[in-house]
Amino acid sequence: MRRSILSLAVVIGLGAALSACETATPYQPLTPGSAQAGGYSETKIEANRFKVTFKGNGMTSRATVENYLLYHAAELTLAQGYDWFETVNRVTDKHVETFGDPGPYGFGWRPSWRYYGRGYGWRHWDPIWGDPFWGDDVDLTTIERYEAEAEIVMGHGPKPEGDKAALDAHQVVANLASKIVRPQ
Repeated sequence: MRRSILSLAVVIGLGAALSACETATPYQPLTPGSAQAGGYSETKIEANRFKVTFKGNGMTSRATVENYLLYHAAELTLAQGYDWFETVNRVTDKHVETFGDPGPYGFGWRPSWRYYGRGYGWRHWDPIWGDPFWGDDVDLTTIERYEAEAEIVMGHGPKPEGDKAALDAHQVVANLASKIVRPQ
């Protein structure tokens, strides 16, 4: 009996420690069906046209997701033997999830008492929260996840003059390399 309680305490402690260590999604390939929370992927549309995506977890900022998307687009452009790319269509989606913490007894019930306070009327006392006025609060947690997607067209030689959507892949890789965090 004592050993099972100790084992349960160790498992709960390890789970809490691991959840506290969650970090932003590193620059890594997205592995479908795995426990990884995010990463990059690409789909070839034509010889010089790709759809590139980057999905971040709840700890990854929008700016990081967008930087990783641009970095992967530039890296892919160079890997395909091209020099510049142009974003034809680019969008960043925000996915929001809200969770409620029902407390130890579930939503809507926990031990509490109502009593009559002279001059104040009926009052509520909750031994868990201890607040006679706000005993029915539910803690809400909101998690925001970002996913960026772009369709890119690649080209050879110097980027087209006057095309504000065209980016030099060599410069993008050089400028963003210091902001890229790879898995350890």
